[in-house]
Amino acid sequence: MPVQGEYQGMMLTIDDLDGENLDFFRHCADGNFHLQRGTKSGLLRYPPTTACPWTSERESEWVPVEGKGEVHSYVEVHHAIQPAFKDKVPYLVLLVDLDTQKGAPSEHEALRVAGNLMTADGEFAPPEVIKSVGIGTRVKMVYVKVADGFALPHWTIDEDAAQPEKPWRYPQE
Repeated sequence: MPVQGEYQGMMLTIDDLDGENLDFFRHCADGNFHLQRGTKSGLLRYPPTTACPWTSERESEWVPVEGKGEVHSYVEVHHAIQPAFKDKVPYLVLLVDLDTQKGAPSEHEALRVAGNLMTADGEFAPPEVIKSVGIGTRVKMVYVKVADGFALPHWTIDEDAAQPEKPWRYPQE
């Protein structure tokens, strides 16, 4: 049975044939970040897939992973392309290098997870917080409930982590 829920005025659906994503978002709904680990390769992967991107093996297991990392890149959105986000601009979309499995299977690879910058209680971050975040900022995962068994992972500043004195940001106009 598909899972559906409303998020920011939009209907989101995960079809029942999409087992990997159903499992992923159910773990998020439980407030736990889990990723698939290939049983032969031993490597974690994101996004959820039917096969390991390095070995093509189809067997995997879900394992808990700490949802913490460092901003690898970001985009500051000023013109929302979805009407539902019009009253949220500006907002940040972050690409975060997870602390887990960084530099594996090669020195140039990392598990990278995208999500919006939110407050700790799951609201879009206000402009003064947005201006403080850049490449190198330490963040942790926060979940926004969409429906029973369905939550989206996003990011919030990790107040317990040491932060860079001045994270790198794109030049401002």
